[in-house]
Amino acid sequence: MKKVIFMGTPDYAGVILEELLGDSDIDVCAVFTQPDKPVGRKQILTPPYVKKILLEKKNNIKIYQPNSLKDKSIINIINKLTPDFIIVAAYGQILPKDILQIAPCINLHASLLPNYRGASPIQATLLNDDEITGITAMLMNEGLDTGDILAYSVVKIDKDMIVGELFERLSLSAAKLCITTLKEFEKIKPLEQFGALKSYSKKIKKSDGEISFDNAKDIYKKYKAYTPWPGIYLKNGLKIKKMSLLENVGTFKEGEILEINDSDVTIGCKIGTIVLHRIQPPSKRDMSAKEYITGKRLKIGDRLIINN
Repeated sequence: MKKVIFMGTPDYAGVILEELLGDSDIDVCAVFTQPDKPVGRKQILTPPYVKKILLEKKNNIKIYQPNSLKDKSIINIINKLTPDFIIVAAYGQILPKDILQIAPCINLHASLLPNYRGASPIQATLLNDDEITGITAMLMNEGLDTGDILAYSVVKIDKDMIVGELFERLSLSAAKLCITTLKEFEKIKPLEQFGALKSYSKKIKKSDGEISFDNAKDIYKKYKAYTPWPGIYLKNGLKIKKMSLLENVGTFKEGEILEINDSDVTIGCKIGTIVLHRIQPPSKRDMSAKEYITGKRLKIGDRLIINN
């Protein structure tokens, strides 16, 4: 039986953890996750997804939530657990050298490395309109996603897939790849990454969601990558909650209303057209695009960015 410490925080990591817990050949001896955080307007202290899973299962696995892995007491705890492997999936902290030396540390990174090293690989692949992505099982070192590759799994990206759907598909793929990598570890010959092909994905900020009616396809790529967070919105705060790409050709006035249907509104961009289905004005409920247009007394030929 392989003794494993698991380190992860969001739902992506939770799917992998559940797969590990369900395998009789793997003993998850401890789980490390980020500290509970205040959430929502009432700032209710909320545990991360991985912790919720363990609390619901009511098992005896010890949960650790250190603010830093550099703390000597944490390093000592990990040493005393004597793991065969440390599995890392979207944990949110960098592992110091002292921990990397305790046992093989395997990261399940949500891209085909060396593409999209860094914080937001799933969003990056949607922003770049890739047709495929995948999971890399990587032997961790002190660099940022620069370790040797142990295994890949490839995932096809459907044309209209938004980030949550891709997260789910990649989570399932990562869970299977994790088990395979652990069981075949002794047979695997690690492959050094070819650094010349590297690219990086930055940490996403709220401001990344701001759009203008410049290029329809670029808006749609942002919508797929940033729904639900940070969402996409106009400079005046009007949020686009649901939309689709109609055409990525043709030249129009920015924000020009081209057509009003039963609930949808077709909008022109400098290049191409989009269809708005649901939108949300600042500090108001979301509504159909037509309801918003009607309330603002806008008509075909008016411009959304000027008359709102």
